[in-house]
Amino acid sequence: MNQPSIAPQIGGDFSNARIAYIEANWHNDIVSQARTSFTRSLNARGITDIQLSTVPGSLEIPLQAKLLAKTGQFDVIVAAGLIVDGGIYRHDFVASTVLDAMMQVSLDSEVPILSVVLTPIHFHEHEEHHTFFFNHFLKKGEEAANACLMTLENMEALGKARTG
Repeated sequence: MNQPSIAPQIGGDFSNARIAYIEANWHNDIVSQARTSFTRSLNARGITDIQLSTVPGSLEIPLQAKLLAKTGQFDVIVAAGLIVDGGIYRHDFVASTVLDAMMQVSLDSEVPILSVVLTPIHFHEHEEHHTFFFNHFLKKGEEAANACLMTLENMEALGKARTG
């Protein structure tokens, strides 16, 4: 289910929020589109402190998230990657491992980790799939920004977010 592409009506000033953004380099030409729209959306709301970390692939996201969470410097961590079927790893194994580990890090650290890790079935390297997922990651970046704002608002209500 897709979220609306318009920003939610969030009342707080989150210009002091610190966001960590982890991006897997596998299929980076596609995955980076989420960062583009995520950053643009949050910058429009005055959130500019977004620290980018890159990792080789999606399997490396959970450890990077854990290391970032342990610093205590970030209100929210966002992770983006593309896990495709085929190749040397089983698609379902990698997807489950990455998403389960991200959730565990979030629960253990109490730092929200938002996922833009997509796991399409039957991804192919041809132009049609490339174009579809290129555009889809742009949409997912906007949705992640909206989720980030909602999460910051929830955290603010609990006294756990940096507000302006």
